[in-house]
Amino acid sequence: MGRKALLAALCLCLPWATAVGDEHEAEMNFEGIESKFSLRTPAEPDEDVCYLVPGQMDSLAQCNFNHTSKTFVVIHGWTVTGMYESWVPKLVDALYKREPDSNVIVVDWLVRAQQHYPVSAAYTKLVGKDVAMFIDWMEEKVNYPLNNVHLLGYSLGAHAAGIAGSLTKKKVNRITGLDPAGPTFEYADALTRLSPDDADFVDVLHTYTRGSPDRSIGIQKPVGHIDIYPNGGGFQPGCNLGEALRLIAEKGLADVDQLVKCSHERSIHLFIDSLLYEEKPSMAYRCNTKEAFEKGLCLSCRKNRCNNLGYKVNRVRTKRNTKMYLKTRAQMPYKVFHYQVKIHFFGKTNMTKTNQPFLISLYGTLDESENIAFTLPEVSSNKTFSFLIYTEVDIGDLLMLKLQWEKDSFFSWSDWWTPFTFSIQRVRVKSGETQKKVVFCSRDGTSRLGKGEEAAIFVKCLEQPVNRKRGGAKKASKENSAHESA
Repeated sequence: MGRKALLAALCLCLPWATAVGDEHEAEMNFEGIESKFSLRTPAEPDEDVCYLVPGQMDSLAQCNFNHTSKTFVVIHGWTVTGMYESWVPKLVDALYKREPDSNVIVVDWLVRAQQHYPVSAAYTKLVGKDVAMFIDWMEEKVNYPLNNVHLLGYSLGAHAAGIAGSLTKKKVNRITGLDPAGPTFEYADALTRLSPDDADFVDVLHTYTRGSPDRSIGIQKPVGHIDIYPNGGGFQPGCNLGEALRLIAEKGLADVDQLVKCSHERSIHLFIDSLLYEEKPSMAYRCNTKEAFEKGLCLSCRKNRCNNLGYKVNRVRTKRNTKMYLKTRAQMPYKVFHYQVKIHFFGKTNMTKTNQPFLISLYGTLDESENIAFTLPEVSSNKTFSFLIYTEVDIGDLLMLKLQWEKDSFFSWSDWWTPFTFSIQRVRVKSGETQKKVVFCSRDGTSRLGKGEEAAIFVKCLEQPVNRKRGGAKKASKENSAHESA
C-alpha cells in the first residue's frame, strides 16, 4: 500500500507540469514559437544581425535592447517571394531617425507568409499568438512597460498585430494598421482581425479599398479608433497605368507587381512620411462619406474633427469608429493644403449643366497655385455650390483668385447657338489647415463667367461680410456638422 500511496502522491504532484500548472507552463513554454524577432540597428536597418529569443534573457543584452525606450514591432504581410519587401528597411530607418534611442523589432514570419493567400491569412492567428507571448515575456520577466510598445502591421500583418494585442495580458499602447488586408477579413469576427479593442489606441490607414468588399485588397470597413482614408481610400496618386508603363520601361517586367502593390503599400510610405517630415504633418478631416468630403463640407477642426495622419496622430478614443479623409500628392512629402470653395451662380434664365470643367487659381502672401482643374457634377442658375480643391504648395494668406469655365473637349452645337454665362458676386474660401475663412469680391461688383471665356478675377473683400441671418448660419453649421460627424 505504501508504494501505491507514493504513486498516487506522484500523480497528484505531476500535474504541476500538466493539469495544475498546465496553463502557466504552456504560457512560459516558447518551443512552439516559429516567428523570429529581429532587433534591427540604425547602422544596418536592412539586416537581421541579432534576434531576441523569448525565454533567453541573455539575448536582450547581446542585442543591446534598450529597456528605457520605446519599442516598435513591425509585422510584414503576405509575400510572393518569401523575402522582405523593400519597404521594411525604409520604415526601420525612418523610425530610428525619428526615435534614435528606440528598439525597432521586425517580426519574421516569412515562411508562413509565402503560402497560398488563404493559408497565410489563417496563419495570422499563430503569428499573433507568437507576438503576444513575446510581449508578455518582456512584460513579466523584464518588467518592460507595455505603455512603450507600438505595433505596426501591414496588410495581413495588421491583423496579426490585432490578434497579438487581443491576447496580451495587459494592453499594448498602440497599434497602427497599414492598409489591413481585406480578403477573408472584411466580414470576420473582431477577435480574428484588427479591432479597436486590441490596444489602448488603434489608428488605421486605408489606401486600397477598391471593388466589392470581399475582394478589396485592403479592408474597407473601419477597424480602429481612427480610420483614415487618403484620397478616398481607392487608387493613390502616382499609382495609375501611366506610372506603371513608365516603371516597366525603366525597370522591366520584373517590377510590374509594383503596380498592384503601389496603392496598398502607400499606407506604409504615408506613415514613413509622417516620421521624416515632422514639420509637415498631413491633416485628415472627419467626414461621414468621401462624397461629402469632395464637396469640401468637412474641413472643420472643431471638437477633434481634424487630426494628424501617422506618427503624431492625436489620440482620440470614441465609442464608435471615426472615419477621416484627406488628399495627398503622388510623392513625398505627401502633404497638401485643402480648401473649400463656395460659389453662388446667378442667372437671368434657368439653366443647368452637368459635369462642367473649371480652372481656379489661388494667389497668396507666400506663393501661388494656378490652373487647378476641377469638375462640378452640376451647375445651375441661382444656386450655391460647394467643392474641394487642394494645392501642393503653401500659399499663405489668400489675396486673390481667378476662376475660368473651360470649353468642353468636344464641339457642341448648343454652345454655338446658346452662350452659357453666369454672374458671380462673391467667392467664399475656407482653408482646412488654418481654418481661416476669406470672402472674395468681384472688382466690378459682379463678374461675368462665360463658358470658354477669359477668367473672372476676384480680390479679397475690403470688409469681410458677416452672416446677416443668424438662423441661416445655424442651418449651414448643422448641415456641415451632419457631414462631419462619424
